[in-house]
Amino acid sequence: MFYYLSLGSNQGDRAMYINAACQAIEERCGRIVRRSSDYYSAPWGYESDKEYLNITLALISDLAPIELLHATQEIERDLGRTTKSRTSMQEEPVYQDRPIDIDLIEAYERDPREADAASITIDSEELMLPHPKMNERPFVREPMKEIR
Repeated sequence: MFYYLSLGSNQGDRAMYINAACQAIEERCGRIVRRSSDYYSAPWGYESDKEYLNITLALISDLAPIELLHATQEIERDLGRTTKSRTSMQEEPVYQDRPIDIDLIEAYERDPREADAASITIDSEELMLPHPKMNERPFVREPMKEIR
């Protein structure tokens, strides 16, 4: 499977959290094949004076989408994230500062640069792919342009 992920941090040593998350993703989830440049952004969806450091990744993984979601949530917890923005896709999110956030953005059966690579669509209580707000968020949209 081929995935695009978005990572963000606005607490503590942001670069350390991003790099630690990338290392954990490589160890537990698959092989990172592309990584965007750093992208700095204001918080989205809430007020805070803490700026985010964001990147996007292209990942090749043997994990199914829900397995990857669970693995990335475990990485978030291991890196100190104690609360989620929501517990299900049907809830309105409550955003707040966080040491690390890892979102699944898109999934494909193989690299979308290849001909006829099929996009995977999921609309469940726990996961929606493609990510429903990806085009509204410049901190996802801009780094994604770089690695597509």
